[in-house]
Amino acid sequence: MNAPPKAGAQRHWATGAAGTAVLLASLDAYVVVTILTDIINDLGIPINELQRATPIITGYLLAYIAAMPLLGQLSDRLGRTRVLQGSLAAFAVGSAVSALARSLPVLVGARVFQGAAAGALLPVTFAVVGDLWEEHARQVPLGLVGSVQELGSVLGPLYGALLAAAIGWRGLFWVNLPLAAVAIVIVGRTKPGRGPIPGRRVDLVGGLLLAAGLALVIVGLYNPNPSQGVLPSWGPWAVAGGAVLLAGFVVWERRAPVRLLTPAPGRVASFSAALGTSFLSGAALMVTLVDVPLVAETILGKDSVGAALLLLRFLVALALGAALGGLLARHLGDRQVALGGLLVAAAGFLLMARWPVDILGPHYGLGPLSLPRADVDLVISGLGLGVVVAPLASVVLRASTAGDHGAASAGVVAARMSGMLVGIGALAAWGLHRFNGLTANLVPPLLSNTQTAASLAALASYEAALKSALHTEYSEIFLITAVICAAGVLCAFGLGSSPKSSGS
Repeated sequence: MNAPPKAGAQRHWATGAAGTAVLLASLDAYVVVTILTDIINDLGIPINELQRATPIITGYLLAYIAAMPLLGQLSDRLGRTRVLQGSLAAFAVGSAVSALARSLPVLVGARVFQGAAAGALLPVTFAVVGDLWEEHARQVPLGLVGSVQELGSVLGPLYGALLAAAIGWRGLFWVNLPLAAVAIVIVGRTKPGRGPIPGRRVDLVGGLLLAAGLALVIVGLYNPNPSQGVLPSWGPWAVAGGAVLLAGFVVWERRAPVRLLTPAPGRVASFSAALGTSFLSGAALMVTLVDVPLVAETILGKDSVGAALLLLRFLVALALGAALGGLLARHLGDRQVALGGLLVAAAGFLLMARWPVDILGPHYGLGPLSLPRADVDLVISGLGLGVVVAPLASVVLRASTAGDHGAASAGVVAARMSGMLVGIGALAAWGLHRFNGLTANLVPPLLSNTQTAASLAALASYEAALKSALHTEYSEIFLITAVICAAGVLCAFGLGSSPKSSGS
């Protein structure tokens, strides 16, 4: 039977317990971004073959996305507590195997297992909010949960860089075991959200079609030799196969007796608009998470900690924006806040596309104040993307029945993560190919033990040309990201109106 709704402080404790699990998974999703070079050095992968290590990130994200809808639906059937505790236990196992891995295939496999286990945590916590709060009062707690998720993105890269410097990258994964154990105990004590619903079934076919389709698209975008083209030789076939499977998923979801995603009658349009907007905002987010640290390391010459500190401006604004989005949506409505957030994000990325090579030098003068341009632009982009999190979660909960909150919440988060996965795959493939084209005619200078003024000048000229090519590549990627945000604005017009409340 379902547990009766909790009230007052009890529901805040229950949501906080689930939010603890969200923070743990979020930390681990982002922690690898700034320690990737440490990992590949330890595993003996040359730095010029960095693309071989990208499955460490994409494997986690792909499994996270693929498992998410099934686990969300499973929480509707088995109850929130069981799924949260089981996912945390499996997450701890994946962490232990990651810490013990001595080869890239083992590490990628462990990260895939970790990602699958983590797939339940955020959507089930969104579903907990849907279970415990009335429709008109959900935006603020949804915004706070979204802020906790983004707090992991704030702390993750810096946490990873600092902790890896102290205990090594393997130690990062060992730390997850006691943290997961504590979260399991807290969830067990508070028992958040809805209990089991006997007789409900899970759409395994839909989940497998979605997972296989996404996997083929990502395999098609993964290019180990970008100098030969944007896609590898198998790329077009893999992407086409993935598109066919994803189309099959759509057809199945329209006809299957048990569906992975089930919007309430009359709410299909707003439900679909929320998924599309979430997908596009996710693509913009992941591009920033990857490319800003790369700008810091490859153009500005920063180490991993310095890269994390530059990204921190964006991530802090992202977390603050997620909390702010819930507050604004409660008074202004979900659609208005989502539209405004994506417009702000598009403006931020347009500013980033115009960054000079030495972005740390220019400042904006505001009367007596002088603010670093990089800081301002990153804060604008982060606030814009953060603000849309709570409105989109609110829309899908409103557009689904109470018995489908787990699956619906999983859908909007999976759409966002799919955007992250496909967006970075596509732009990385294009970016690497673009960089190879820009540097095709560059010839590295010959170095010897005795350097002359002429040879040093040639080396400086070569390095300047490389930086110029990288600057062009990143500028174009940020411009494309602004266009993606603009497309999100168009999609957000379909979110529909939402109730506003002045009550608590």
